[in-house]
Amino acid sequence: MNYTELDVWICSRKLVRLIYKLTKSYPQEELYGLINQIRRSAVSIPSNIAEGVGRQSNKETIHFLFMAKGSLNEVETQLYLSFDLGYISEQELKDILGKVISNKKLLYGFINYYKKL
Repeated sequence: MNYTELDVWICSRKLVRLIYKLTKSYPQEELYGLINQIRRSAVSIPSNIAEGVGRQSNKETIHFLFMAKGSLNEVETQLYLSFDLGYISEQELKDILGKVISNKKLLYGFINYYKKL
């Protein structure tokens, strides 16, 4: 299976682009704080999916998929913090959380698929 053809990986890449675009408007003082953290968490999602699919066993694959799930939860938390700090509007939060939820559903489905193999 080529991970670059997986919907879960493609959608997580789209989320990364949205996170980078969104964080461009954050205050410069957050460059090494929240901006760096949320971007790293976002990048970790497709990276862990790719690494997991490349593993030799289902157990290892599932482990990396759960790591991607953890990173997705981090992104979600950091988006709420961004809203709390006034860096994004309620509408921006709502819009991007919709993408996060879509990513979660795809990732959970993919995890369940591997658990059944």
